Amino acid sequence: MDASGFTSVRLLAGALCLVLLMFIKPNKSDQVSAFKPTRRQLMGSSMLFLYAWCFSLAYLILDTGSGALILFGFVQLTLLCSSWWLNEKPTVHEILGLLVAFSGLLYWLIPVWGSPSLAGFVLMALAGVAWGVYTLVGRSALRPMQETSKNFIYCIPWVLLLNLFDFQPQQWSSQGVFLAVTSGALTSGLGYAIWYAVLPKLRALHAGVLQLLVPILAALGGWVFAAEAINQRLIVSALMVLGGVFWALQNSQKLKPAKHRTKHKNS
Repeated sequence: MDASGFTSVRLLAGALCLVLLMFIKPNKSDQVSAFKPTRRQLMGSSMLFLYAWCFSLAYLILDTGSGALILFGFVQLTLLCSSWWLNEKPTVHEILGLLVAFSGLLYWLIPVWGSPSLAGFVLMALAGVAWGVYTLVGRSALRPMQETSKNFIYCIPWVLLLNLFDFQPQQWSSQGVFLAVTSGALTSGLGYAIWYAVLPKLRALHAGVLQLLVPILAALGGWVFAAEAINQRLIVSALMVLGGVFWALQNSQKLKPAKHRTKHKNS
């Protein structure tokens, strides 16, 4: 399936799934209704679309290892810079934990780094920055499911605009559409709603450090569900990532209420 088609089906499936869940839920205050989007909601939806599209385009050029390193590197850089911007200056322990965890990821993926093209690097770097900003927007979410639903709904104009310029249904297969729907409805829609529920309780740096667990969890999933081999390099990398994440969280400062959260309470 082509990158634009996959991105479109993925985001539309996520929007439909979340809207259905909103109407099924008995709590009417969480249901999606007619509303005027706030600037924060428009920022969240724009960053979600940019992340999903650039991610799909980049992986047409990059291999898995180099793509993961570029993506998570720029996510960390975005969230680390935001920590200073939000006056959540990281402690020495948090920085050391981040360095150990990211070094573990480097140790595992450097052998499959390959020679990434400039276009692939730029696209995945944009995806990483977009996901970092999307994460920051989510730290102000008061109703995670509703906020995520709005983000996906406001992606629809972007999807329509994309398909005006790049619509290639002849490249779609039934398997590709099935995987795009699964990615959008389950791993994206529901997964991002859970992520938004957790984010208000995290410092910006912690949100970045925790995401370094994703490649390790994916590798373990491959071992459990796809009979993929676990080698010594993966074990050492997993221990470094888990140790770094534990060190950063265990020796962190408590999260103080940030001004930007109360500022958006009525939006």
